[in-house]
Amino acid sequence: MIKRRTRQKVESRKLWDEDLTRAPLEGSRKRALIIITVILFGFGVILFRLVDLMVLDHEKLSERAAQQYIREKTLTPQRGVIWDRKMREMATNIETDSLYVVPARIRDTRNLSSALAPIIKVSAGELEGVIHKKKDKGFAWLARRMDLETSRRLGELRAPFKEGEIGFVTEPKRYYPKGQTASHILGFSNIDDKGIAGVELVYDEYLKGEVKSVSVGMDAKGRSLASDIKETVPGNNIILTLDEGLQYIVERELNAAMEERKAKAAVAIMMDPMTGEILALANRPTYDPNFPAAAGGEEKRNRAITDLYEPGSTMKSVLASAALEEKAVRPGDLFDASRGAITVGGKTIHDVHRHGVLNFQEVIQKSSNVGAVKIGMRLGAAKYYEYLKKFGYGEKSGIDFPGEIKGILRNVKNWSGTSLAAMSIGQEIGVTPLQMLRAYSAIANGGVLMKPYIVSEIISPDGKVIKKNSPKEERRVISQTTSATLRGILKTVVEEGGTAQKASVKGNFVAGKTGTAQIFDPKTGRYSKNRFVSSFVGFAPADDPRVALIVVIYEPQGATYGGLVAAPVFKNIIEHTFTYLDVPMETEENRIYLVSK
Repeated sequence: MIKRRTRQKVESRKLWDEDLTRAPLEGSRKRALIIITVILFGFGVILFRLVDLMVLDHEKLSERAAQQYIREKTLTPQRGVIWDRKMREMATNIETDSLYVVPARIRDTRNLSSALAPIIKVSAGELEGVIHKKKDKGFAWLARRMDLETSRRLGELRAPFKEGEIGFVTEPKRYYPKGQTASHILGFSNIDDKGIAGVELVYDEYLKGEVKSVSVGMDAKGRSLASDIKETVPGNNIILTLDEGLQYIVERELNAAMEERKAKAAVAIMMDPMTGEILALANRPTYDPNFPAAAGGEEKRNRAITDLYEPGSTMKSVLASAALEEKAVRPGDLFDASRGAITVGGKTIHDVHRHGVLNFQEVIQKSSNVGAVKIGMRLGAAKYYEYLKKFGYGEKSGIDFPGEIKGILRNVKNWSGTSLAAMSIGQEIGVTPLQMLRAYSAIANGGVLMKPYIVSEIISPDGKVIKKNSPKEERRVISQTTSATLRGILKTVVEEGGTAQKASVKGNFVAGKTGTAQIFDPKTGRYSKNRFVSSFVGFAPADDPRVALIVVIYEPQGATYGGLVAAPVFKNIIEHTFTYLDVPMETEENRIYLVSK
């Protein structure tokens, strides 16, 4: 009995021991299975993610990587240089820093914006807006073509540069080394180097060069990894007909006139009457093309080609040319101006000073309105209109400047009963200073209307001439005989007895004509009694002209007559011009007098 119980205990213990042994083995198998399952699942997730990244999201992720490590930069080419006729730089380029931001790298937009804002003079809110707007981009401009002081102050902000959040790119900036000189000729370009005014605008396609964008690899600190990026093709260079020395003389004398006469505005243009080349052109008020944003519309206006005025008595030379050419008058013909007034179509026209009987030459010399009206009546409205068109009035001259207007010349069919008389003394017609100078240049050069131009040549970066402007004859307007006769008459205007003695030049003979025109007031429908345009236009030396010049002073204070206001400015410019050009003085033996019979 005892043995049986003992055997049962032994067998029970064996079974217990077997159970204890079997339990760990089964638990290990379960744990192993669980671990293997987890590992396989993890590998599955990873595999799926790899497929997702490498196949499904490949394009998006590649683009994001490119944004972080590749920057698209636009390389702005150097604009071509603009020279005067003697190869002196009038417009060139200087190297400046431009500030860019890498939006994806910025950790604290607000602090960065606050630090940059006072230096680059932009509000912090505006900077934040730019950064947030470009958040998914790899590159954005914050400030372009900064001055040296701004660049220096930004360089002191070391933290964002170290982190690669912001950086500098060197860009060319347009620079006008002469400041205000020739500003209305040169014009200016904007922040993107696009021509906005003047020669910069008209010849922008030639000057701007080839713009190119390149992809640049960046390291972890935002530094460029490329060292072999070549500059883009620079723009072509331009040679002007302008002479910087003559331009300086014209502007200096115009400044003095503005100050002395307290005038509203002024214009002076100098042209070679034989070729049509513009040697100098100035407007007042003016501006500095290096800082165009600081100037308003009045300063930027090129009045020489955009503003109309009634020329007054300077138009009498055109009337005289037409009358001589059509043989409506002869140099010795007499005109009775003794009454000092003439009434036409109910309109009475007065002389400033009463004269007696005047010959044709004296009508022009003394600027008699009565005599001019009588000459106009002999010529007739149809013929006068024909010659006004021939001399270029009512049409654009075609000069290579932007904004030129054609002026106002009504068709003769629309003239009233008083139009012929009014237009004989330079009223009821709107002209630009350039149109007036062009007409006088035709009188000076023997009777040919020339096309004015300001650009002489366009030169490629490698020195080849790709475009050349040459003198162009538009048409003959009067004969050489008429031209010579009128030149002789216009010489007497600056002599004793003429209206422009203050335009006479020591040692040389000048030909020209004064003009004093009342400004028409549209509010009252009448000509103003205290607002005038004073002008003088002529050429010198009279018998072998080197230059033609017009001076127009708008609303001078005090004296108003062209002979007192504009003629002295003309004289000063011509005297300094002849010294600059080394024009020899004439002798008494060279002088040609017109003998009236």
